Amino acid sequence: MTMTERPGRSKSNDTVCCGQSAADRPAHRPGPDEPESAQERINRRWNEILQETRVAQTGVQILFGFLLSVAFTPVFKELETLDRVIYVATVMLGASATASLIAPVSIHRLLSGHRMKDEVVQTAGRLMMCGMVLLALTIGCTLLLILRFVVPGVLAEVLVGAVMLWFGLCWYVLPLRLRHRSARPSPTDHA
Repeated sequence: MTMTERPGRSKSNDTVCCGQSAADRPAHRPGPDEPESAQERINRRWNEILQETRVAQTGVQILFGFLLSVAFTPVFKELETLDRVIYVATVMLGASATASLIAPVSIHRLLSGHRMKDEVVQTAGRLMMCGMVLLALTIGCTLLLILRFVVPGVLAEVLVGAVMLWFGLCWYVLPLRLRHRSARPSPTDHA
């Protein structure tokens, strides 16, 4: 099965009665009380990863393009050594985030048709998580670089620390808390 085929379709049974092809039939979608099959779950997870990747790729590519253009501005020549180090670290983090967030596309292209969809989904999910951490760090370093010019003293570092804390809460703590809450049995489950 290729990664774009619908679950439940076999190559040996591509036609059904009355000349209707399997591609013309609506895909079976499980209802709320009906569990999804393993193949349906993998397909759903892959589609979710594709949507998430589209959102993240756009953001990281715009940020990375902005970072690359900074080196060609007149102000760049006036950067202190520490600011240049922050800039280099930011560009490296941005490049790494870009690689992690675009990697699922390359993996899909190279492994499409090799019946490895479950492995592709697992690997793409891990790369997305890695890419999101790298993206958060890139944003934090970008903020630090900008705020060091705008805000005097240690206030820039404090503001960046607050924003990074907010990222951590929104991107990681909240989802993990929701996951933990959903794993606990509800009071109606015992009745």
